[in-house]
Amino acid sequence: MSSGGAEDDIPQAERKTVTDFCYLLDKSKQLFNGLRDLPQYGQKQWQSYFGRTFDVYTKLWKFQQQHRLRTSETSYLNEAFSFYSAIRQRSYYSQVNKEDRPELVVKKLRYYARFIVVCLLLNKMDVVKDLVKELSDEIEDYTHRFNTEDQVEWNLVLQEVAAFIEADPVMVLNDDNTIVITSNRLSETGAPLLEQGMIVGQLALADALIIGNCNNQVKFSELTIDMFRMLQALEREPMNLASQMNKPGMQESTEKPARRENPHKYLLYKPTFSQLYTFLAASFKELPANSVLLIYLSATGVFPSGRSDSEGPYDFGGVLTNSNRDIINGDAIHKRNQSYKEMHCLHPGDLYPFTRKPLFIIVDSSNSVAYKNFTNLFGQPLVCLLSPTAYPKALQDQSQRGSLFTLFLNNPLMAFLFVSGLSSMRRGLWEKCQDYLRKINRDIAQLLTHSRSIDQSFLQFFGDEFLRLLLTRFIFCSATMRMHKIFRQETRNYPESYPQLPRDETVENPHLQKHILELASILDVRNVFLENTLDDY
Repeated sequence: MSSGGAEDDIPQAERKTVTDFCYLLDKSKQLFNGLRDLPQYGQKQWQSYFGRTFDVYTKLWKFQQQHRLRTSETSYLNEAFSFYSAIRQRSYYSQVNKEDRPELVVKKLRYYARFIVVCLLLNKMDVVKDLVKELSDEIEDYTHRFNTEDQVEWNLVLQEVAAFIEADPVMVLNDDNTIVITSNRLSETGAPLLEQGMIVGQLALADALIIGNCNNQVKFSELTIDMFRMLQALEREPMNLASQMNKPGMQESTEKPARRENPHKYLLYKPTFSQLYTFLAASFKELPANSVLLIYLSATGVFPSGRSDSEGPYDFGGVLTNSNRDIINGDAIHKRNQSYKEMHCLHPGDLYPFTRKPLFIIVDSSNSVAYKNFTNLFGQPLVCLLSPTAYPKALQDQSQRGSLFTLFLNNPLMAFLFVSGLSSMRRGLWEKCQDYLRKINRDIAQLLTHSRSIDQSFLQFFGDEFLRLLLTRFIFCSATMRMHKIFRQETRNYPESYPQLPRDETVENPHLQKHILELASILDVRNVFLENTLDDY
């Protein structure tokens, strides 16, 4: 099913965990299928068999709780990709369409949906597009042959995935006008290197909670486009071991390059408050020493319902949590009395207990500024990166295709092109601009580490490659919006942070502004930006 090299990358203990899980899963399926063959009358015939089946499912559930396979290692995804590819190449489902059994066709459609998710997570967009075409044909055949109730649902699945893969606002084109598949994972040259003499912390990003609860945003399965983009930003580009070994200065051929870890990630789509808090507590409990917990919130804003005499951590609202599965007594009373706080909401104060350990928060919401009112109670490193709360009208129409703020954190060049009014670009120019953007990131890193007034929390997080890249992209985003004519004229609403960054040394630094104008000149869009911004503040 997979190459020996992929298996070698999986530690023996983890391999045993997978083997034990597969055994329990197969056993549970065998016993469950056996229940179908038992007579549907009497009790003694099936009672003992039912008990054995229940016991195995209980063991399986406990095993899943004890051994969460959340390593964030792409080797497991590659295993799944190899498995699904083998099914496709060997045409395992080729005979299904010849049989008059809709349940078999549904099984085939589910296979396609799962394969597409795996390919999306591996950024194999060329394969995704092929699979979507095949899925479209299969759904059309299915709806033509069978008059079933789930026809609308499968057509919706097709619409969702089609919108998902077309969500990027800018196309990068080869000379023959084919679309270039770009990767937004962390590459070797992605994060600016730490220069000699830079004094930064030694913290490492270990866990990340990626939470999506935006209404009307493009999604596929339980993954919104914002969640997907942040997920990609927290993944390393898989190493090509062969090319690594041939690089000058690398280890002897008998040694493997050092294994680079991805942070563990929980993906939570429209969680209730209790679900979100449960996962937060689990991550907090399991966080290793000298590690960071990242919380990414892409959610609808919840605003305070009435005026408050105080300005505490529950007085500014927050972001929405799902109320559908939370049954809370007194909800009707709560809605009548505006003096109570919104309960289906993650308030800044709800995160205070977790600031006992290093915490890095990103809030992309119409009420992100609620988290500007944080208080660092325990003296641990704490940073909040906050999106604008409003965008110019010309950009609001694109909100279904994902947030501009998150796009800047995931793919800053694409975001820059989008706000500059460009929708396509040749590959050669794209690569030239990427090179220049890397230079900008290096200079932003120097601005941060040389600043005399910056809060030490930023520098504590700057030793981690993922967080370093997010911080430099955040500053680039904020500086770009501050120089953009439409943002200045319409909203004057820019990204903010807690603690506040020294503006004259970072987001309004003349050296950085010069770089942004130079990038705009390369793209011939300098007229979109203000030349002299400092005089306008």
